[in-house]
Amino acid sequence: MHEPSVYIIILNWNGGRDTIESVESCRRLTYPNFRILIVDNGSTDGSEAFIREKFPDQEIIQTGANLGFAGGNNTGVRYAIERRADYVWLLNNDATVAPDALAQLVRTAGADERIGMVGSKIVYSENSGLLWYAGANLDFDTPWLMHHRGLGQEDTGQYGKVEETGFVTGCSLLARREMLLEIGLMDENFFLYFEDSDLSVRAKKAGWKLFYCPASRIYHKVSLSVGGADSPVMLYYYSRNFLYFVNKNFPEKFTQSLLHDFFEHVLVNVKKRKFACAAKAMQGIYHYFTGKKGPLQGKAQR
Repeated sequence: MHEPSVYIIILNWNGGRDTIESVESCRRLTYPNFRILIVDNGSTDGSEAFIREKFPDQEIIQTGANLGFAGGNNTGVRYAIERRADYVWLLNNDATVAPDALAQLVRTAGADERIGMVGSKIVYSENSGLLWYAGANLDFDTPWLMHHRGLGQEDTGQYGKVEETGFVTGCSLLARREMLLEIGLMDENFFLYFEDSDLSVRAKKAGWKLFYCPASRIYHKVSLSVGGADSPVMLYYYSRNFLYFVNKNFPEKFTQSLLHDFFEHVLVNVKKRKFACAAKAMQGIYHYFTGKKGPLQGKAQR
């Protein structure tokens, strides 16, 4: 039986050691028909040479500049599609995988030809008993309430069922070739954050199904001390791109979403006396209205 071909796309930006760990875990995958593609996103720390030295036989392509999460991954996706990949698997370079993670994703996707994307169960690397992503909730009527299901919860098997999901995170995202050819790749205007949510919404609106596969297990190096919306730079991109995401996909919900964005990311941080966070969130909102796209100051990473 012919197994569908998969290109695993790992985006590196100044993160050589993490990328090497991710690749090493992928090389232990049990699925028989995959290739790994490292896309170096204009690294400036010598990590591309470091990776090439470690893996002299590894496919690596260079973007020539930091194109952001969307642009860097799109470079890899185009490369894979040109080589007739049946699926592409976007995998964060700071994630490692269980040996059967890819086999489980492909099995889930293969159950229905209208399944366009499948996501994994993602746990914290430093505490694999805690969930980071177990599917997601995204109601088109209340997009400002979108969130990872299970975030920070102990994994007791409560999200152990294969089922449809609101969106698939780009940390581990298996996408079907035919879907990408129909709806297009990630919107590079986001640069960082919400490009995966936008791709998910576009897929759903075009009639594709999104699924969560709990048997595919991923270990993500998310700092438990940070946990989420805690970094000023992250808050900048989140605030700016959330508004772009909503206005693009749910324009009738924009005013409510703007108020939520301002309250959650500006006022709440002022109340907590996290003034740097509040200022960056406000800058993100301001830059949305002035039409700024791309990196904040020429640098970003996911």
